[in-house]
Amino acid sequence: MTLDYVLRRTSLLVAVIFLAVSLNFVIPRLSPINPIRQRMQQLAAQGGVNAGKMDKLIAAYEKKFGLDQPMWKQYIRYWGDVIRLDLGSSITFFPAKVKTEIFRAMPWTIGLLLTTSAIGFTLGTFFGAALSWPGMRRFATIAIPALMTLSAIPFYLLGFALLYLLAVVWPIFPFGGGIDIGHEIGLDWATVTSIFRHALLPAIAIILGAMGFTALGMRGMMITTMGEDYINMAEYKGLPDRVIFFRYALRNAMLPQFTGFTIGLTQIMAGAVLVELLFSYPGVGFLLFRGVQGNDYFMIQGVVLFIILSVAIGLFIMDMLYPLIDPRIKYRRS
Repeated sequence: MTLDYVLRRTSLLVAVIFLAVSLNFVIPRLSPINPIRQRMQQLAAQGGVNAGKMDKLIAAYEKKFGLDQPMWKQYIRYWGDVIRLDLGSSITFFPAKVKTEIFRAMPWTIGLLLTTSAIGFTLGTFFGAALSWPGMRRFATIAIPALMTLSAIPFYLLGFALLYLLAVVWPIFPFGGGIDIGHEIGLDWATVTSIFRHALLPAIAIILGAMGFTALGMRGMMITTMGEDYINMAEYKGLPDRVIFFRYALRNAMLPQFTGFTIGLTQIMAGAVLVELLFSYPGVGFLLFRGVQGNDYFMIQGVVLFIILSVAIGLFIMDMLYPLIDPRIKYRRS
């Protein structure tokens, strides 16, 4: 890997982030709804705002949030806030800061996504590799249609099915939320058990969907790899099947899976947003829904910026690590 390549990839990362952040600023403002007026009308309907003073309050809050300024000034101010990591105050949760709300929801989403992504990738990789082995052909005729079905069903539909079966028909797991109502979070076994029970159904929905896609891709790569000359040479040398499977076939077939796994994180992230909404899970996805529901520009921008940076940096890191995973790959100017 050359310094020139690293600089080019870093420049591309910066360009992607710049474009994404700019779109993140523009898209929420395409809505014709005034978020301040909408929020004040909601408070007035609840008796929290004097309807006669609403216009003055709206003007005051628009000035406070900078929404009374021209669009180009808002854009420059927005970039300044992003560089300072100051995402402003939330309209929906005012006076709470957007950054504070995201940091509060981030551990729930990171814990759910990291765990489910790792489990789904691991299970899918080994299951797909096993299905390609000659002795598993009879089992593969049953498993492959099931995996194709799982890979085609969106995460939230799997979540609907699990929620109906295991929370409504058989009330084994809680219907939603992140922890039992009224339970005070602490470093104790009761807290761990409660969080685990609430996270299990959304986790299973994400794992099943991710595992189906990964297993099918891994099976295809294994079938291709098993036709290579070095596999035939290993068989001619009389090496045990276990050694050929793990050291020669699985090790080489896994390399493209890492790239697919990183790219698939965008799909997992998008699916997790809907899964969190379905289960009322207190993560970043549910926070994004609350922001969209309240037409909260600043909350939408903050959450989408978090997702963009997470995916972009993840892809960049994977791109940098790929030559280390596969020494046969060399990045150089042709």
